[in-house]
Amino acid sequence: MSAEWQPQASESWKISFTCTKQEAEAITGEVPALEAFDPPPLLVANEPDPARPDDWRIEAYVEGPPSDALIATLKTLAPGGGEPVIERIEDADWVTISQAYLEPLRIGRFHVHTAAHSDGIPADAIRFQIEASRAFGTGHHETTTGCLEMLDRLEREGADFANIADIGAGTGLLAFASRALWPRAQILAADIDPISIAVTAENMAVNGIPADSITLAVADGVAAPAIADQAPFDLLIANILAGPLIALAPSFAAVIAPGATIILAGLLATQERAVLEAFAAYGLDIRARLQHGDWPILALRRAP
Repeated sequence: MSAEWQPQASESWKISFTCTKQEAEAITGEVPALEAFDPPPLLVANEPDPARPDDWRIEAYVEGPPSDALIATLKTLAPGGGEPVIERIEDADWVTISQAYLEPLRIGRFHVHTAAHSDGIPADAIRFQIEASRAFGTGHHETTTGCLEMLDRLEREGADFANIADIGAGTGLLAFASRALWPRAQILAADIDPISIAVTAENMAVNGIPADSITLAVADGVAAPAIADQAPFDLLIANILAGPLIALAPSFAAVIAPGATIILAGLLATQERAVLEAFAAYGLDIRARLQHGDWPILALRRAP
C-alpha cells in the first residue's frame, strides 16, 4: 500500500457487527455498494465460535469517523446483525490489525500469507505475500481460492500455456500464480480499477517479481491497447461477477486462440447455467469444474 493510501493511526475507526456465514461471504467479496465510498472500508470476516459455524462477525476498518451513510449501508448487508459497535482505535495500525485475521492459506502448491505470518512457510510451497489492501484477491475468498486450485490442477494434468491474461486482477495473485506455474509464458494482468493495478505493481515488488515480467493494464473488460497487442491468449482468467462475465463473453471470445482455456469465477451456483450458455454460444464448453461453498469455478475450453 502506498503512502497516499496509508491512514494515520489516530484516524482509524472500527465498525463491528454480527452476521451469518452467507452474509460474511457476500460482504467480503466485491460489494458495489461499499466501493462507492472513497476510500471503501477494509473488511475482515471471522468465525468467533467454531461450535456455531453460521454465526460470523465482520469488522470494518475506516479512515476517520464512519459516516451515517456507511453505517446504514453496512446494516443493509447484514440486516439481522443488530446495531453495529463503533469504536476509535487509538495508536493502532488498522491494516496490521486486519492482517492478523488473514491466516496463511495452503492451496495446492501455493502458500499465501501476509507479513504478519511470514514464518513457518513450507519449503515445498510456492509462496506469495499478499497484504490486506484496497484491491480484491488476498486468496481468502472462495472464488480466489478456487481459481488457485484450478490453476494448480490444470498444470498437474499437463496443461501448458504460453500467453495468459488475468482480467479483473485485483491484487495480482492469480497472475503471479500463473507465472509460477508457466514461467515461460507471457502474462498480462488487467483491471478496471487503477488502484488494483497499482496494488498489483506493489505486490510484484514485494514478491520479487521483475517489473517487466507481467504486463499491467487498466481496462474495462478487454478494451485496452495492451490487451489487443498481446492477444490471442491461450489462457484467460476472469474472477469477477456473473453479470459482467455474461456481458463480456463475446469480447473474451474475440481475444482467445483456438483451443484456449478460460477460467471463470465470481458467479454463484444459481447463476452457473446462464454463464455457461453465454460462453457456449462462442464454442466454449466445460473442461473442468470445482466448487467452494456456493461459488463454482469453471474451466471452459474452445475447440482447436
